[in-house]
Amino acid sequence: MKYMLLFWVDEAAESTADEDAAMLIAVKSWVEKLTEQGVRVTGGPLRSVAEGRIVRVRDDGLLVSDGPFAETKEQIGGYDVIECPDLDTAIQVAAGHPLARTASIEVRPFWSAPWD
Repeated sequence: MKYMLLFWVDEAAESTADEDAAMLIAVKSWVEKLTEQGVRVTGGPLRSVAEGRIVRVRDDGLLVSDGPFAETKEQIGGYDVIECPDLDTAIQVAAGHPLARTASIEVRPFWSAPWD
């Protein structure tokens, strides 16, 4: 079953250049390891919420809103799609991600869509 890991981060949190570099190295290592194991399907970081938009069509009118989109300090900063036999395994995979120490990771199963 496929699961999406959503990385909830505080974009305003401060970190040093050394901390950022160490995290990038740790994440790269995690990505390479899980990709080699056939667990990680795809993923990547997202740009700042300030660069995103919300799109809605209501009464045939286009509504576009600037971000951030939620009344919270944390925003989705990236994602990974993983393939695991069950939710417990997906949780263990998420717990092994370096960002689990500094961010929150939401683990969500995919629906089997009728058009797939």
